[in-house]
Amino acid sequence: MNAQLLMIRQWLDRNAGWAAGLAAPMLVVVVLSLMVLPMPPWLLDTFFTLNIALAMVVMMVAAYMRRPLDFSVFPTVLLLTTLLRLSLNVASTRVVLMEGHTGPGAAGAVIEAFGHFLIGGNFAVGLIVFAILVVINFIVITKGSERIAEVSARFTLDAMPGKQMAIDADLNAGLIDEKEAKRRRAEVGEEAEFFGSMDGASKFVRGDAIAGILILFINIIGGLIIGMVQHGLGAGEAADSYILLAVGDALVAQIPALLISVAAAMVVSRVGKDADLGGQMVQQMFFSSRVLAITASVLFLLGVIPGMPHAVFLVFAAIFGTLAWWRYKEEQRPKPVEAEAPKVNPDGEATWDDLQPVDLLGLELGYRLIAMVDKERQGDLLTRIKGVRKKFAQEVGFLPPAVHVRDNLELKPSAYRITLRGVVVGEGEVFPGMYLAINPGGVNLPLIGTPTTDPAFGLPAHWIDERQKENAQMAGFTVVDSETVLATHLSHLMQVQAAKLLSRTETQDLVEHVTRLAPKLIEEVVPKMVPVATFQKVLQLLLEEGVHVRDIRSIIESLAENAGAVTDPAELARRVRISLAPAIVQQIYGPVKELEVIAIEPGLERLLMQALGGVNGTALDPGVAEMLSKSATDVANQQEEKGVPACLLVPDPIRTAMARLLRRAAPRLQVLAHSEIPDTHLIRIGPILGEIAA
Repeated sequence: MNAQLLMIRQWLDRNAGWAAGLAAPMLVVVVLSLMVLPMPPWLLDTFFTLNIALAMVVMMVAAYMRRPLDFSVFPTVLLLTTLLRLSLNVASTRVVLMEGHTGPGAAGAVIEAFGHFLIGGNFAVGLIVFAILVVINFIVITKGSERIAEVSARFTLDAMPGKQMAIDADLNAGLIDEKEAKRRRAEVGEEAEFFGSMDGASKFVRGDAIAGILILFINIIGGLIIGMVQHGLGAGEAADSYILLAVGDALVAQIPALLISVAAAMVVSRVGKDADLGGQMVQQMFFSSRVLAITASVLFLLGVIPGMPHAVFLVFAAIFGTLAWWRYKEEQRPKPVEAEAPKVNPDGEATWDDLQPVDLLGLELGYRLIAMVDKERQGDLLTRIKGVRKKFAQEVGFLPPAVHVRDNLELKPSAYRITLRGVVVGEGEVFPGMYLAINPGGVNLPLIGTPTTDPAFGLPAHWIDERQKENAQMAGFTVVDSETVLATHLSHLMQVQAAKLLSRTETQDLVEHVTRLAPKLIEEVVPKMVPVATFQKVLQLLLEEGVHVRDIRSIIESLAENAGAVTDPAELARRVRISLAPAIVQQIYGPVKELEVIAIEPGLERLLMQALGGVNGTALDPGVAEMLSKSATDVANQQEEKGVPACLLVPDPIRTAMARLLRRAAPRLQVLAHSEIPDTHLIRIGPILGEIAA
């Protein structure tokens, strides 16, 4: 016996997926059968019971889900359950009209029970009860859920671009990886599709309610005509039989329809995903002792008024009073306090331990921002900083130093400061619990918030509360939280200060890392041919101009080729740039093969060659240098507005000098030499710097 049970269980496990796949087609076949084939009363009872059970299951799933996407199949379930109810109406109508003259049990025990037990066999009462159920379902629940579904679909579709930009911003800041970004993008798309489907599926509920009313009147009128004309029944006898059956049939279908309507309303009106619906109601409605105490007081006053039902009001006043007392005791219970660390004796002698080294990379926070790094208060800033360091290492090519986070009571409560070797390189102010709506350009909708500037890129922005978040996203603003603002600012400054972050320690760690990957290559070059100090200086010169050093093998191979003839780090860096030309061009332009560059007017180019091209060249006139910087800045801004990288093409002898000259005026302007353009790419001359020559 046990062996047979085991075999049956194994067979069910193997065929569970196959059987589940047939569930929807079988339901469609059942629906068609109910509409076309005559059904005996016992089979109708079976399907009526199944219909009620399915409606209960759907409503319970809707009550216990945490977010709408947890029940993403609901629009399809809504369609299938509606079809099942309508097909049952067709089958029961056929039986009622054909066999109704035989008595109240002609259409099965379920309809008979609803006709006698629920309404006492009085069809007038049944009509009134049915009318009330239809009013509740059609006017209250269905109308409200239909409006919520319509608005949710519109707002979800309008908010999609802002949500996608927020995901891209988190990805670019290193807060999430590519896998998590794909998951979030898929979730945003599924959410839009779900609410779009619910907008249409809500029409099924409305149509079902209308169909229930029409089917009831058809059954009543058709039953009276058939009973009196075909079977010779009197008007009263026909009314007792057919109207009672029609009302019982309508109630049997209307109760599951009401359950499904309630489930649809719960799905579209769901807010939050921290707990199920019951947990949210208990937590938000019965969590305040003050609310419960006031409610108990009002019930007590109503209970002592003469003429009022004293017992009921006083019992509920006692219940709510007990709940209020219990919640008050919970609120007054002291919170556990962590033991403070022992304080250092202020009278002790000074030692070398009192001399603290300067942090290579530090982050100082005002006291209101300390919660952002406290995991017990759900602060995830430290996790985001780890993501920033990981993304920096993957993009730039070396592991940056750890960020030393500490509080600074001298700062404003919501201010922060980023330091490099003890020197402030960036600062700003963030407000936990609020969101920064950044205007990417072209958005003119005014926001209710505090105007400010994005600390990382200087874009206009507003600090807004959570109520403005959806409106800002729909308007096209990039909306990010406080942790993202701070992490993005830190990531941007680390990219800008990459050369200074590469200290001797990081350089030695990089050499050891390459030694594990290619031991023979690094042993022959560093430190035999190129000292570690020179190697560090070459990498810093590359990083100063935004060149990533991920391709460390190509850099070392280029140093091996040129170290025998050249020892100057600047010249070595120039030759390394030539070997890295394809990667540099791809970093600036991407995978395109035609490069639009900014050129220099020939006369101005000759002037620059004379002033900057050699050791014995004449110095560049300060006025010319200022006008050149201003013109380069204007042209770079024009290129960025067109969506084209700002890149200046110059002769090889003056590339380094031009890059150094224009770095402060136009930091986003890239300067390439002719030898740094790969043979596989074409050049298209864009704007020309020449107006300053006049």
